[in-house]
Amino acid sequence: MENPGYGSGGYDGLHHQGDDDDDEMVDIAGATLDFSSTDDVPPLSSEEYDEHSSSSRAAGMNGIGHTKLVDPLEDPLPGVGTYEDFNTIDWVREKSKDRDRHREITNKSRESTVALLHSVSDAFSGWLLMLLVGLMAGALAGGIDIAAHWMTDLKEGVCLNGFWFNHEHCCWTSNETTFKERDRCPQWKSWAELIAGTSEGPFAYILNYLMYIIWALLFSFLAVTLVRAFAPYACGSGIPEIKTILSGFIIRGYLGKWTLIIKTITLVLAVSSGLSLGKEGPLVHVACCCANILCHLFTKYRKNEAKRREVLSAAAAVGVSVAFGAPIGGVLFSLEEVSYYFPLKTLWRSFFAALVAAFTLRSINPFGNSRLVLFYVEFHAPWHLVELAPFILLGIFGGLWGALFIKANIAWCRLRKTTRLGHYPVIEVLVVTAATALMAFPNSYTRMSGAELISELFNDCSLLDSSQLCGYKQPANTSDTGLDSLADRPAGEGLYTALWQLALALIFKILITVITFGMKVPSGLFIPSMAVGAIAGRLLGVGMEQLAYYNHDWLIFRGWCSPGADCITPGLYAMVGAAACLGGVTRMTVSLVVIMFELTGGLEYIVPLMAATMTSKWVADAFGREGIYEAHIRLNGYPFLEAKEEFQHSSLAVDVMRPRRGDPALAVLTQDGMTVGEVETLVESTHFSGFPVVVSPESQRLVGFVLRRDLLISIDNARKRQDGIVSASKVVFTEHTPAQPPEAPPQLRLRNIMDLSPFTVTDHTPMDITVDIFRKLGLRQCLVTHNGRLLGIITKKDILKHMAQIANRDPDSILFN
Repeated sequence: MENPGYGSGGYDGLHHQGDDDDDEMVDIAGATLDFSSTDDVPPLSSEEYDEHSSSSRAAGMNGIGHTKLVDPLEDPLPGVGTYEDFNTIDWVREKSKDRDRHREITNKSRESTVALLHSVSDAFSGWLLMLLVGLMAGALAGGIDIAAHWMTDLKEGVCLNGFWFNHEHCCWTSNETTFKERDRCPQWKSWAELIAGTSEGPFAYILNYLMYIIWALLFSFLAVTLVRAFAPYACGSGIPEIKTILSGFIIRGYLGKWTLIIKTITLVLAVSSGLSLGKEGPLVHVACCCANILCHLFTKYRKNEAKRREVLSAAAAVGVSVAFGAPIGGVLFSLEEVSYYFPLKTLWRSFFAALVAAFTLRSINPFGNSRLVLFYVEFHAPWHLVELAPFILLGIFGGLWGALFIKANIAWCRLRKTTRLGHYPVIEVLVVTAATALMAFPNSYTRMSGAELISELFNDCSLLDSSQLCGYKQPANTSDTGLDSLADRPAGEGLYTALWQLALALIFKILITVITFGMKVPSGLFIPSMAVGAIAGRLLGVGMEQLAYYNHDWLIFRGWCSPGADCITPGLYAMVGAAACLGGVTRMTVSLVVIMFELTGGLEYIVPLMAATMTSKWVADAFGREGIYEAHIRLNGYPFLEAKEEFQHSSLAVDVMRPRRGDPALAVLTQDGMTVGEVETLVESTHFSGFPVVVSPESQRLVGFVLRRDLLISIDNARKRQDGIVSASKVVFTEHTPAQPPEAPPQLRLRNIMDLSPFTVTDHTPMDITVDIFRKLGLRQCLVTHNGRLLGIITKKDILKHMAQIANRDPDSILFN
């Protein structure tokens, strides 16, 4: 329960702890952040509080004498029941508050028509909020897609018909395009043609090369500068922090309006710069920002942190829905990967919000192909049982790549955090961008964007395909019928060149993605991981195709792969490889398979996808159970209890609780034996977030638990509302007021801010059961008793530190309460 962020000395001490606190910084997700962020439901200002206090005093002072008890919650106080930044919410208390609110509305609805209408609007507000989240996230995703496509093409040239057209749209209306050169039209000019008047020769190549690097550096410089100047939280993927927030942690400003604005703009810039990153992960963050901002329109969600997290779970589904055009996959992603608490009602609302978002994106039609994604493909040839072997091989590769990537990326990010490298984020981004652009331009497969590369690799070669990947020789004895022309063919010069380029692109992508993910720009991991897997899959697919073509009389090919038949689909291998690598990095299974078949529209390829995904997870788990997001959560020290992690140690609650042997006694309040001054002294001398209330110091019988924040606000409010409350006034937590001498100052009754049913375990409760209780109920703390007497306290942070010690990790790596 320790929290150095709490001050003392009254309510103002919670927020104004001296000038030094303005400079107190914390490193989250690789961004240096200020504790004083006021975005996203800021803590109450002292002016607002004083105004409330004065109005309460004016309304409530008449007739109050020295015998009057003051109950601070007769008139609800601003701030009571809220949480400080970098603290964990009390799920049980929040759910209880919502049940009480709902019960009150239901009871009142029987009394009048107005109250009935209020009850109906309250029930409908959740669905209305989901509708707004879907519309807003879908519209933003459509804008991001269009802008990123245009700015990516801007690195290579400009459209004379209108600079706002990307390459593809520019050539749509041209009558001079051919199937062989469908990307060439007089309306689109490369930078060499515009500057030097020629598109051929070494000078034109160097000029295009330089312009490509300059544009890439400009875009990345703008992205990192905007992130540093306006919204440090906008960097990275956002999914590790979303997972932590959904588990009950509060990071104020992380889902605020500035983060949304800057993340949307810089995501376009970062993707357009050509860095090895994707926009899919950050779109989950963008959707959650939309949901958090829209929650402020509805009192039910604005004032209840648990209810707001239900909305954020649905928003995570919306983010994946608009990122991949996969609404069902988005719902499953939220359920499997990010959500901590996912009731049935949230499942329905996630489904509705994902549907609205997908419909909005489809209406905008950002890719101009009436599809929700850029790489929609359809395969026509069925797969054969023999092909399960190469599919499983791709799964093994995906698992190995995932495990290697996580270890390498975490090592690099730790180096960034612990050395001077982390002090120069702008230089780091510019150097990585320059290196990426320098090495990417000569290879056409690394020069194109990640989504275009995956689209190219997923593509099934047709008769009119001019791609190098379709550079097959035409056998002399082939007839001109369509079916025969689509049969497996021997590889030609173009295909061999493409394979060499793809092999180099694979090495380049593997190395550069390790360094890129985690920089101070918005960066997703879905597209780079899929690109690595798709390249490996396409290489294996072409190899299998040529093996089948030249050896169709082998036992494994006999009976299903006759000469002249279309046996092997290399694009299918690319799709399976993409799923395997993404599964190896994130450890997704069910949601990943559904996303992939929604992407491709191929229901009959579910079995290959399942085989590869499961294999990649098993192989990666053999090297470490953590996915990339869990690894980054641990690296940043967030208080996140991973549901997938098993607690296998045989320790007891008494081994983990505080105080330990040799520690000072547990700081407690008594139910009627302490004065206001003594309570304030106790609060000032400690940094705990709450205090158990006992019958007396001698008996140590537990009565309840009171939060430090609520205690300070209530005492400060009582001092302002009643002149008789002084340091000598007794603080009472009992139901019935104890008798006192007539000359004594009035008592301060604080029973209403006390939790009368704090969760307790006995000292001999096994820790695996205690950990399960914390996970499933979302507890902040749990009190330890022996025969009804209070012994100590276990907090979420204590459990995380204990688990770190068991795993031979530094327990002080858990940074937050």
